[in-house]
Amino acid sequence: MNVSYQGTYPPYFINGQLNYIPYAQPSEPFPGNIRTKHAACISKAELELNQAFRMLWSQHVAWTRMLIISIAANLPDEAFVTERLLRNAPDMAAVFRRYYGDEIAARFNNLMREHLVLAAQLVKAAKAGDSQAAADAEKKWYANADELAAFLSSINPYWPKQVLTNMLYEHLRMTKEEAVFRLTGNYKADIEAYDQIEKQALEMADAFTNGIVMQFPNAFR
Repeated sequence: MNVSYQGTYPPYFINGQLNYIPYAQPSEPFPGNIRTKHAACISKAELELNQAFRMLWSQHVAWTRMLIISIAANLPDEAFVTERLLRNAPDMAAVFRRYYGDEIAARFNNLMREHLVLAAQLVKAAKAGDSQAAADAEKKWYANADELAAFLSSINPYWPKQVLTNMLYEHLRMTKEEAVFRLTGNYKADIEAYDQIEKQALEMADAFTNGIVMQFPNAFR
């Protein structure tokens, strides 16, 4: 089954209002991007995969933001927010499991969980004024991004390592900037930074979708 594609995905409702989700092209398009091949329509299966990735990446950055706020303000919900944020890793891994099996899904889960844990450690160290611990956490954070990019590119030829690395590095840069703005009380800049983080998260979701669709075309006809 195919659905028409006119630059937005089908409408959905939030608080009784009709909304449309625009399709965001990745800032660095993958070679042979699937959208250049059939921009007129997409299958129901592809639409559902993209919606799943968009929801998960939106949750990823939203719960990261909530944890930054909890740490910065010493809120009593920090442990609960952390628990919910870490659930994002197995939730994403469940999507990978459909196409790559248990072993690859487990590896992705471990790398993504490490990404989230290191982010929290970095914010906590910065909040405490421990510059050495913050620097150590940041170094490990970028090393994890390198490992994640290498792993993903090894399982899917439509996820080039350098493109993934650049996307992940940009995600880290913006998340750190968001945390700094929040910790220093620059709330206007903090909110503006999150708008950009949210946009890039959707771009990553679309890039993940494109790679899987191109690797497993028979699953999306």
